[in-house]
Amino acid sequence: MSSNPFEIPEQFRQMAEKSVEQARTAYDHFLDNIMKTQSMWSAGMAGNPVTAGLKPVQDKAVEFANQNAKAALDLAAELARAKDITEIMAAQTRFAQTQMQAYAQQTQEITKLVASLATGASKT
Repeated sequence: MSSNPFEIPEQFRQMAEKSVEQARTAYDHFLDNIMKTQSMWSAGMAGNPVTAGLKPVQDKAVEFANQNAKAALDLAAELARAKDITEIMAAQTRFAQTQMQAYAQQTQEITKLVASLATGASKT
């Protein structure tokens, strides 16, 4: 038995890593279905100028959602490998800092896209 009462047992870490990989596989299947649905929706709405103008915003939103989901899965994998509470806290802190920066950048990009869409709509 370990002298560190906060150490996470190896068996638990292995089980957690396997669960993360299963979640990653399920997410990849889910994302594939989302992309197929989005493609069908876009094809069906191609003749509508309002919805056609939203495509860049929709594409960027899906891209950001995918980036954020993958970052969360990466965090889950890192947490599954953590050997103690110190590693868990460090991983969560890094994730929070990185994601806050990503969210700020994503918000700016979406805002610019929506603003250009609104500007284009007001000219027509």
